[in-house]
Amino acid sequence: QVRLVESGGGSVQAGGSLRLSCAASGLRSNTYSTAWFRQAPGKQREWVAVIHRSGAATDYADSVKGRFTISKDDAKNTVELQMNSLNTEDTAMYYCAARIGNGLQYRESEYNYWGQGTQVTVSS
Repeated sequence: QVRLVESGGGSVQAGGSLRLSCAASGLRSNTYSTAWFRQAPGKQREWVAVIHRSGAATDYADSVKGRFTISKDDAKNTVELQMNSLNTEDTAMYYCAARIGNGLQYRESEYNYWGQGTQVTVSS
């Protein structure tokens, strides 16, 4: 059974940092690509960042480029999202999602497995 569990969310002041982690079980670390999505209150869920199963390729939404970094630790079977220079617009529930296969995908429908989410709140 595949399971994704996010952690690391919390409350931080604008300009601060948080590091989210997504721990996977039931999947081998080099077989799936992982993305982070987020959903703010009253808004649709949006893609934030993605990392290829090999770790060799990443991509970011324009809104987080230069501030967020996605990485993976195959030994721990985790994917991390380092978030720096946070602002109030980053406030959202953050979800990790995984899909089996190659390529970088940006649509929710491409992902087979989802975590339960972790809340990030940035105050001014």
